Amino acid sequence: MRDATQSLRRIDAPERTVLRQNLTAARALTQALVADLTPEDQVVQSMEDASPAKWHLAHTTWFFETFILQKFQTGYRTFHPQFGYLFNSYYEAEGDRHRRPRRGMLTRPGVKEIAQYRRHVDEAMVDLIDRADGGTWSSIGPLIELGINHEQQHQELLLTDLLHAFSCNPLKPAYRSFRPRTGVTPPIAGWTDFDGGTFEIGHDGNGFAFDSEGPRHKVWLDPFRLSNALVTNGDWMAFIDDDGYRRPDLWLSDGWMTVQRDGWQAPLYWEERDGHWWSMTLAGLQKVEPEAPISQVSYYEADAFARWAGKRLPTEAEWEVAASGLAVDGNLHGAGMLRPLSADGPARELLQMFGDVWEWTQSPYTAYPGFTPPPGAVGEYNGKFMCNQFVLRGGSCVTHDDHIRATYRNFFYPHQRWQFSGLRLAEDGSEGKSMTFGGLAHFYDAGTETDEFRADVLQGLSEPQKRLPSKYFYDERGSRLFDQICALDEYYPTRTELRLLADCAPELAARAGADVTLVEFGSGSNKKIRILLDHLDTPAAYAPIDISREHLVASAREVADDYGAVKVIPICADFTHPVDLPDTIDTARLLGLFPGSTIGNFDPEPAVEFLQRAAKTLGPGAGFLVGVDLKKDARILQAAYNDAKGVTADFNLNLLRRMNRELGADFDLAAFDHAALYNADMGRVEMHLVSRTAQTVTIAGTTFDFAAGETIHTENSHKYTVQEFQALAARAGWAATDVWVDEDALFSIHYLENRAQG
Repeated sequence: MRDATQSLRRIDAPERTVLRQNLTAARALTQALVADLTPEDQVVQSMEDASPAKWHLAHTTWFFETFILQKFQTGYRTFHPQFGYLFNSYYEAEGDRHRRPRRGMLTRPGVKEIAQYRRHVDEAMVDLIDRADGGTWSSIGPLIELGINHEQQHQELLLTDLLHAFSCNPLKPAYRSFRPRTGVTPPIAGWTDFDGGTFEIGHDGNGFAFDSEGPRHKVWLDPFRLSNALVTNGDWMAFIDDDGYRRPDLWLSDGWMTVQRDGWQAPLYWEERDGHWWSMTLAGLQKVEPEAPISQVSYYEADAFARWAGKRLPTEAEWEVAASGLAVDGNLHGAGMLRPLSADGPARELLQMFGDVWEWTQSPYTAYPGFTPPPGAVGEYNGKFMCNQFVLRGGSCVTHDDHIRATYRNFFYPHQRWQFSGLRLAEDGSEGKSMTFGGLAHFYDAGTETDEFRADVLQGLSEPQKRLPSKYFYDERGSRLFDQICALDEYYPTRTELRLLADCAPELAARAGADVTLVEFGSGSNKKIRILLDHLDTPAAYAPIDISREHLVASAREVADDYGAVKVIPICADFTHPVDLPDTIDTARLLGLFPGSTIGNFDPEPAVEFLQRAAKTLGPGAGFLVGVDLKKDARILQAAYNDAKGVTADFNLNLLRRMNRELGADFDLAAFDHAALYNADMGRVEMHLVSRTAQTVTIAGTTFDFAAGETIHTENSHKYTVQEFQALAARAGWAATDVWVDEDALFSIHYLENRAQG
């Protein structure tokens, strides 16, 4: 490994003209950041961690004067003999200094004198660059480049410190107004998987890097996954609503003590007014945008949120491996937005890895193998801070565009949160684990965990008639198989319902009006929703609810791609339990959808209970469109559930495959047969898995005996007459106002209204 002490000396020195231009541009940008500030703005200090704007201007100037001009320019005249004491930050080798908490007490020098100081040093630096001989240039070139990057660091700090100072002002002043941003489609968050193995991380020595970015070295990573989107303000609202700041089980011990001591109830700068969250920004106090990335949260908060979501923070090695090869662009300072922005478009791949917010990792800031700090005072730049801090990656909306790269290691103490710091979730990439989102980036998860699946399986197989809830059919593979079932010749319900929807869609659109939000219980295929979206007058949003996370994400992403004006908010949940809609949904105009005759999977009494829960979810005055399969010739039903291609059989047997994968069961799929029959007395089709022989199966450490011919009852599909279903709906408080039936009387679509009083 290359000795890190040489990282400043061996760097390829840019041509003098380029370095002069870069220096001039960097210094000018720092000055431009304070151009609109009053002298009073530049002297205020709001907390111990921050510094006044004028101090940043002077300190970056002191850096060039101290490390370059005083050492390498013959006859250089120091601007002021006491400025070394006032504007040294932490360099012990350069002598004593004015302590950080007292920087706000510096009424002198004034802003004008600091501007003179900057001009004095800048002129001397340009003169030195032009006149230095070859020997001198080889020494100062890398130091000048370090000074430029140091300047860029303080440009960012200047803005974050100024934001904190302005946040303490009751007038909530603005630094600059924000440019409006329209036509954005927030992402549906997916995940990117990474294989494990040996990787190299750290800077390779080509171009500038800080000493702590090297040496480059090998690391071993197990398989892992990163969320494609950053955690959003909307996600954080859900965390707050779930008592995230009041649950000690979510917090590290030091973090919980900090929450209690400092009274944290929300991210820094957030305040609640009239039931809405507002936040201080560089444009003053603004209403919090749910779709934008969360910002100004500490490591403690990021870690607690990850625990709440059932995830973790990535390691810095995972983050760097994921970011390697990606273009270093995004919402950085040069974009001029000066605040984190929602990603635009579906998240099929990693988004916002650079810019918007610094991303907390779970990695402590320590030295890489083989690291040795450079000698002298410059060696104090990074090495002395490698204790009790955590690494952040990726840059923020106020980070200089030329300053960031995949290997860059930012670092802060775990309690600090005044920077533009947020997070991206990670999880281990091993197979056979439960995968839930926990409310990530417009993806709301109240879904089924592995523990609930295990409990339902053990309970159901312990009963005299072994059974399994049909909701567990719909893992990712099961959802794909059901889509195939819907396309089968024998399976009439889907194509019949599609034709009925096409016929009644214009009438439904007129009834629904504009700006309606569609809430679909059990989204499945998106063919049906497309018919309604094509006819409705500017629907406001579409919220599909489904238990199968992966299938839900894929389906919702397709809708978002094709209907860009419609806000798509997928909700991963078991709709057989109560479902509360997230705050991002306007409940003023809701139309519920329950297509596919899924209502038939409930026995009559549970069906009434489901309809009552749906009425509570949708609220008074809502409409509800329900697909209902009708009673008919038993031969049609038998064919529909026993198709010639065996897709329904595969769908049924997939339950055993899922138990093997997720619960460690040892089912032999070849030892079971699919069976479906019509029970005329009960008015339902029953599906079973039939044991072909006497056998014993182990599930989660529990054994179950099966006799030859014994069955597992996996699904009921009740059929109704129009009158029977309308009576069922009336018992649940719904009024049936319209019904559409196909010419062969195979299927019906019912429009119900919730007549309950608000």
